[in-house]
Amino acid sequence: MKPTTITNKNARKFPFVDYHYQTQTGTVENFTGRCAKTSSKSLRDISRDYFDSEANHDFLRDAAVFGTLIATAAVPIIAGLSAVVELCRALPF
Repeated sequence: MKPTTITNKNARKFPFVDYHYQTQTGTVENFTGRCAKTSSKSLRDISRDYFDSEANHDFLRDAAVFGTLIATAAVPIIAGLSAVVELCRALPF
């Protein structure tokens, strides 16, 4: 069984639209197909502002974390290479 909705039969279904609206300029003679000039910043300007002000504050902390990650990853790689070298020395050729 479908639910029934209570509606007002005298209510308008769509908003009133003024079909006789005209712009104040009257014509569009000066219209061109080009984009309007906006005052927004380019991506280069936004990134330059970021790196000039905020990136310098976090650089030392980020560099320390990156160095710690590299050192942590390098220890098992060096240990693995050392094990491979010892294995190659133990094998008879």
